[in-house]
Amino acid sequence: MVNGVAGLETELAVIPAGTGQDFGRTHGIPARFDDAVRAAVDGRTLTIDLGRATYDGGERYFANVGSVGMSGAVARRANSMSKALGGRATFYYALTREFIGWRNSEVTVTFEGGERRGPMHDVIVANGRWHAGGMKLAPDASAEDGVFDVVLIGDVSKLDFVTTSPKLYSGGHVGHPRVEVVRTAWVAVDAARPLPIEVEGEPVGTTPARFEIVPRALRVRVPR
Repeated sequence: MVNGVAGLETELAVIPAGTGQDFGRTHGIPARFDDAVRAAVDGRTLTIDLGRATYDGGERYFANVGSVGMSGAVARRANSMSKALGGRATFYYALTREFIGWRNSEVTVTFEGGERRGPMHDVIVANGRWHAGGMKLAPDASAEDGVFDVVLIGDVSKLDFVTTSPKLYSGGHVGHPRVEVVRTAWVAVDAARPLPIEVEGEPVGTTPARFEIVPRALRVRVPR
């Protein structure tokens, strides 16, 4: 829907029914059907930024998150699983399974005014705060400020994962010495080997990739 109405005057109302419901969580849209309908009818219109991801073979707009690295593999696994236990359990199980066999790659990340090179686990390009079924991966992100919060997860070890992964739900992981947050209107990612890209929890392709902010490109109905 975002790709259909991006840049138009059309107002988008959301009934949260996905696995993660993170876009709704980011913007305070109720999870209960009746409450979500009430927000759509009686709420207010919020104009937010979108992201645009360009990669080998395609281009996609996104409202909440895109990423490069293990997150793409996690999205692929989560989408192949039963959702009977809910979004949070599904994504955490997929995260744990993928982490066991994942090898960090040499990655180059270029952004406004800087560049980072080295072994990395994930590059999360956040327009919203919550992702992957309630993980607060970008605790200070805002879809109204004209920039992404890009979360660079460096060469983390299995011990790092065990001690830090529970903090993903509170945002405490950003204090880890191998995690850095960069605020930028665009970011380009390339790697020594092709890495999976996901947009809004859907695998879409592999690196190289470029992400850029499209300011005030989506009108969303949210609660008053």
